[in-house]
Amino acid sequence: MSLSRRDFLQMLAAAQLAGMGLDRWAQADTATAQGGLYDAPRFGNVSFLHMTDCHAQLLPMLYREPSVNLGIGAMRGLWPHRVGHAALAAAGVQPGSAQAHALSSIDFEQAARRYGRAGGFAHLSTLVKQLKASRPGALLLDGGDTWQGSATALWTQGQDMVEAAQALSVDVMTGHWEFTYGIERVKAVVAGDFAGKIDFVAQNVKTSDFDDPVFPSHVMREMAGVPVAVIGQAFPYTPIAHPRHLVEGVGFGVREQDMQETVDAARASGARVVVLLSHNGMDVDLKMASRVRGIDAIFGGHTHDAVPLAVPVKNGGGVTLVTNAGSNGKFIGVMDFDVKGGRVRDYRYRLLPVFANQITADPQMEALIGRMRAPFETRLNAPLARTDALLYRRGNFNGSWDQLICDALLEVQGAQIAFSPGFRWGTALLPGALITRETLMEQLAITYPQTTVTRMTGAAIKATLEDVADNLFNPDPYQQQGGDMVRTGGLSYSCTPGAGMGARIGDLRLKETPIDADRLYTVAGWAPVTEPVPGAPLARPIWDVVEEWLASRPDGRVSARAVNVPRLLGEAGNPGQAGD
Repeated sequence: MSLSRRDFLQMLAAAQLAGMGLDRWAQADTATAQGGLYDAPRFGNVSFLHMTDCHAQLLPMLYREPSVNLGIGAMRGLWPHRVGHAALAAAGVQPGSAQAHALSSIDFEQAARRYGRAGGFAHLSTLVKQLKASRPGALLLDGGDTWQGSATALWTQGQDMVEAAQALSVDVMTGHWEFTYGIERVKAVVAGDFAGKIDFVAQNVKTSDFDDPVFPSHVMREMAGVPVAVIGQAFPYTPIAHPRHLVEGVGFGVREQDMQETVDAARASGARVVVLLSHNGMDVDLKMASRVRGIDAIFGGHTHDAVPLAVPVKNGGGVTLVTNAGSNGKFIGVMDFDVKGGRVRDYRYRLLPVFANQITADPQMEALIGRMRAPFETRLNAPLARTDALLYRRGNFNGSWDQLICDALLEVQGAQIAFSPGFRWGTALLPGALITRETLMEQLAITYPQTTVTRMTGAAIKATLEDVADNLFNPDPYQQQGGDMVRTGGLSYSCTPGAGMGARIGDLRLKETPIDADRLYTVAGWAPVTEPVPGAPLARPIWDVVEEWLASRPDGRVSARAVNVPRLLGEAGNPGQAGD
């Protein structure tokens, strides 16, 4: 396998995706659709199944792929920075098809009503069992962000997801949002619930004092007589993106040299296939793949990119395939290797969308989910309001869910400007849907939900936006340390993603009036990463603020929000933005 075959391999992968025939089965009964849509014949002798960033979504849901995912500099127009029609064209997918709905935001509302919900652990369980049955010894890899993203996960400290992962027969896992329950909680699960069942690996998590490993760097398994190694890479910037005290005494980081040493050690131990289970984010994975030798494939997460093919990256040791399997349980990646003579000779990769109405729910998993949800059903189902417009989150800038949160902060907190974190998780609701406590918590369920009201100068507001923009648009992937752009309410501005640090944000205005650098403004926000003051009462959680705002809506209805996005400069024609 050489880089000279790159175009051929990408065309082959795209053709496989386009040939899945989803639309043939769209109107079929569930059993027939399941048999045809998910007929993925085994190739070779070593297989990996990959899921990532499910964000505690045990039930089928709707998740809108981004219409803005900008690639800057060398990444412009490359995977994963293709959206809408540009993504479909590159993948060989027909617009209007079920594949198009899975991979893009095009005509999202209409397509969602046609093709239904995606994911759900009971449906995912059926698919995993089917794929494992056809691939003896296949390993199911979980890329993390599994224990966070729902009310029940928050209320049980992720225990519902711990039990669901075990029932799903996850083999190997790494982490990110798991650490927001505290490092001791993660270590307790790994040593307790997971012991002898799920290997938690993270080569880049070390003690802060002596740089000792906190978790195993990798695990060795054998498949069809072939020794394989799975290395783990937890989110490198956990102490920066979240409150530092939650992981006190532990260091993270990219640790590229440590990665190379781990790969070399695995090869020296006899591994004929080495894969990386990563929560770096895809841009970071692509850079790492170009610099670290000896990794056959990277199964990536964090950035929620649904990339329908494996991207080959050349390095000093050959080629590494980089993948990313989307989020929310919407997809499962299937990588088949043909290993001969002690090395990978060929491969097949498929990204399978998990359409809940085309897969029979696994009754055992369905029963487990029912038992775990039962104590909370009344709280979860509490009606809060009804939405008149589509609510979604994902994208580089504000989504309508984000706008709703910002509007609530402005009104309830009496602020002039609102900031909301650029989280990538959060399900969608179609117009006319009921907003329940459960669907609201799918946007807000974190362990540091405190709201804030501060006085900031115009200069400090600009500096904050510049800092987040550099985090998102820095041309060096190793300097990209978190989510999407901070969401804003009450404030308009322009953004030049391709500019340098300190020069991306301009024309800041408050209700058409230019922001004064020296003037103080009242700014509301939530999810502070600073450590709480000992003995001080905790501030009001964000869900209380938003529930109060929803309760004040006339007739219990939420009207369409005017989504506040910046005026983009210098990005005309960028395939990472779509008009759909």
